[in-house]
Amino acid sequence: MGTSEVGGETRCGIGTRLRAAREARGLTTLQAAEKLHVDPRILESLEAENFAALGATVYVRGHLRRYAELIGESPTELQGLYSQAAQASGPDLTRIPHRAPSGQSTRLVALALLLLVAVAIAGVLWWLLKLPAVKPQPISAAEPASLMPPTASAADASAARLMKAVAATHAGVAPAAAADAQLALRFSAISWVAVYDAAGRRLTEGLNPPDSVRTVTGAPPLKVVLGNAPGVALHLNGQRVPLEGLVRPDGSARFTLDSGGHPVALPAQLAHGD
Repeated sequence: MGTSEVGGETRCGIGTRLRAAREARGLTTLQAAEKLHVDPRILESLEAENFAALGATVYVRGHLRRYAELIGESPTELQGLYSQAAQASGPDLTRIPHRAPSGQSTRLVALALLLLVAVAIAGVLWWLLKLPAVKPQPISAAEPASLMPPTASAADASAARLMKAVAATHAGVAPAAAADAQLALRFSAISWVAVYDAAGRRLTEGLNPPDSVRTVTGAPPLKVVLGNAPGVALHLNGQRVPLEGLVRPDGSARFTLDSGGHPVALPAQLAHGD
């Protein structure tokens, strides 16, 4: 079954098949939503083929697969139809007009760069002229002894001070590495996951298949985003992380984890992702 144009919108037949299969089982959208534990508007968007309202492609595919399995439709065939529709509705970037750079703007940028270089050169010259002249100092008769090479005892004392400084440096660095936390994610169902450390560094991001495990290490608190939270089990430093009360109606979850493994929900956003 291919795509078609209805009222200016592209239709690929997914909504018709979902609606027919649901009605054949004698279910309303509200009853189906209760069985799937999702908002009825998600199923209404699928049947209306309003995929943009569901966010990223990974969320559309996840809801489509679960809905198809509930009402006895083929998830594989519907996923194929969705892929064809996504390709057909993609924007033609070759038709986007590109404005030629303005000659006046280019001249202004060149002038600004020349001005910056001139200011930098002037600053260096001013700094060199302001440096005080170094006058040679006479060496007194009492100073030659201080210019002699250090004795063995002085060299040993210097080496000891150096070793203490190195040990102090290593002692200060070690606790930072020990403060990292290890997060293990076990997937019983397909789910998109993103994890960031306390500095905002991305530790992992992507779609994970069922029966797989992913482990990351980073400085807490860790920021975790799950696309299909019921299909993911988390353990921080070997301890289970409870997700009760964190899963949203669409199955996703967004929270932070401190070093003790305590999750704190993040505020809802207008769109999926960061």
